[in-house]
Amino acid sequence: MNPDEEAREWDAATYDRVSHIQAEWAREVIDRLELRGDETVLDAGCGSGRVTKLLLEHLPEGRVIGVDASASMIEKAREALPDDRTELIVSDLLDLELTEPVDAVFSNATLHWILDHRRLFQRLYAALRPGGQLEAQCGGIGNLDEFLNSLENVNGDERFAPYVRGIASTWNFASPGDTEIRLQAAGFADEHCRLEDRLEKPREPREFLRTVCLGPHLERLPDELHEQYLDAVLEYIPRPLTLDYVRLNISARRPSGASA
Repeated sequence: MNPDEEAREWDAATYDRVSHIQAEWAREVIDRLELRGDETVLDAGCGSGRVTKLLLEHLPEGRVIGVDASASMIEKAREALPDDRTELIVSDLLDLELTEPVDAVFSNATLHWILDHRRLFQRLYAALRPGGQLEAQCGGIGNLDEFLNSLENVNGDERFAPYVRGIASTWNFASPGDTEIRLQAAGFADEHCRLEDRLEKPREPREFLRTVCLGPHLERLPDELHEQYLDAVLEYIPRPLTLDYVRLNISARRPSGASA
């Protein structure tokens, strides 16, 4: 996110319903965490709380701090999560300040929405106790290339073109090498990043596109063009809708001897 822009407000209820793909990705990332079950874990970009609930299942005696820049997502998460084991905060991750460090940081399908990865990893490092673990997955270099290239024809339509110019700068789909360099610069050690290709077919293509993939496009368009834009995208893209995801898996640790 650009520092001068306000946080995007998501349709949290619809996202919670259609985000089966993101929830399945999250299970694998959660399994990479080395947990006893009594830790405090930061869910960096907790969204509607659907994935946070999965994380809590691995922490029967622990707790989760969920952070999201979208107030509507946090409101939806509060409906789903137990008050006694969760703390939910509306905050941009670039501005994150915790009163106490956490044992681990988890993040799923979030970090590519943040353009400044240098500052992002500094804030996540500061949130971790010495020895704490970071496990994350987000969009990496090449993510949705075929889909986004297909959109160029729709974006060139005279109805939409004046509104969607420059839309590619919305995301930061980083490479493993660049990400490892930024992790090292922030102070992390044992960093390992890798890409993983995933072809996914959303169960509700129109609502998935509306809520997950095309939110930045629709925000720029007048309300009366939203349905026309969705119609144009769905008409142009072959069916069934298949999205060419490339996931960037991120693993790192704050060194045990690192001072707070």
